[in-house]
Amino acid sequence: MSYIEISTERLLLKPLTTEYLQSVNEYALNEDNTKYMMYLPNRNSDETLDFLKRVESEWEKDEPSYYEFAVICDGAHIGGVCVYFTDGIGELGWILHRDHWGKGYAYEAAKALTEYFSKRGHLHYIAHCDAANIGSYRVMEKLGMTKTGEYGGRKNRSADHESVEYQYELHMVD
Repeated sequence: MSYIEISTERLLLKPLTTEYLQSVNEYALNEDNTKYMMYLPNRNSDETLDFLKRVESEWEKDEPSYYEFAVICDGAHIGGVCVYFTDGIGELGWILHRDHWGKGYAYEAAKALTEYFSKRGHLHYIAHCDAANIGSYRVMEKLGMTKTGEYGGRKNRSADHESVEYQYELHMVD
């Protein structure tokens, strides 16, 4: 298994596995917590378990194409952060349990991922969010990302209407 653990000042990023089923359900099944997410909320615990099993399988590859991490703070699993690689570009994503919003954890976790993977040659990152998700695009801006796109037609899983999506990019230097 490709096992990567990344420590920051306040957080520990560990591979997301089925051991976190209950704590993932606490945020992934909550419609209010996930209202800006494309693929959430999950409909039930089985859907969460299927996702976690796919993630575990990816971690077992010699060279995963994506990395989903559990965000651990003071020993508790509070959310997830990920990077998916396609054609040399890393797409960042994050979700935190709403009890932990506004404390800088998403920024700290995403920053740790870009720093870790940039040392391994990955220097171009993108991220997307619902235009109404102010907290998320502020994280992107704090990371040094620049807004490079604004698109209509975003359909969040729990929404009854389409919304606008922002795309941000970050080009790091070697």
